[in-house]
Order: sequence, then C-alpha cells, then structure tokens
Amino acid sequence: MALGRRVTKKDCRFMVTKSEMRGIQGWFLTRLGCFSINQLSPSFSALRYAIDLIEKREQLVVFPEGKINKYGKKLVLREGLYRLARLASKKTTSIIIIPIGIAYSNVPPNFRGEFCLSFGKPISINDYLNYTIKDFNVLLNEKMIQEEEKALKNLGR
Repeated sequence: MALGRRVTKKDCRFMVTKSEMRGIQGWFLTRLGCFSINQLSPSFSALRYAIDLIEKREQLVVFPEGKINKYGKKLVLREGLYRLARLASKKTTSIIIIPIGIAYSNVPPNFRGEFCLSFGKPISINDYLNYTIKDFNVLLNEKMIQEEEKALKNLGR
C-alpha cells in the first residue's frame, strides 16, 4: 500500500493468484487491497474489476510472471498483463506499465530482511499495440531484469 499512497495518494490494488488468498494470508491480503484471479480460467468479474480500476486511473499491480518470485529464479512472463492492457485500451486512452525490479537481501527472503524496489521508465501500451504478446513480453522482461539488477546492486548483491 505504501508504494502508491506515499507518492500518488492512491492505494495500490494487487492482482494475485487464488492460491495466495487462502487462510490467514488471504484474509490479510484482502485487507491490503489484493484480489484474486484464476490464471487458468479468469472470471469475467475479476477482469472487469481490473479494467474498472484502470479506467478510474487507480493503481493496479500485476505480477506478469504469474506469481511472486521469492527464490531468485528467472521466470517466463505470462500473457495476462498484455491481454489485460489491450482490453483496457479499448476503454481508456492512457495505460502505463511501469517495470519494477525487486531484490531481497536474502534468498528466500526472511522476516525483517532488506529489500529494494527499482522502478523503470513508464511504458505506454499505446506504443506497443501492434506487438505480439511474445514480442511485448520480451521487451518487458528485459526492462524488468534491468531494474532487478539495479535493485540487487543497491543491496550489495
């Protein structure tokens, strides 16, 4: 929540997998502004909610890898982010994607461990509407890796 509110005065809404929303963790995540999506069969209501957030110029946080990467492995980007952006581009004219690199002082991260976020230059989806999903994901992945390398460097790793 602090990522958005301190800078933009808006709360972030996080799109997470259904498995993340179980038990006490799910209860906590719901209160932090998370909502779940079934990756294999996304519901219309979850997609509509995400598009509504984008239309209202709220901040939507999506993990394009399809999950939170806590173990430092390189993950392949999934198709959902680009598809969602394309759908939303039919409703609003300015969709901006900000590549973020996340690094932890310890892998896997531990309680009270340090972390660093590095924010890349904004990408306007309108400039990439003619890209294939694969081409866009290659571009986004490169930018995310650059930001992750900056974050790792800031942590001294």
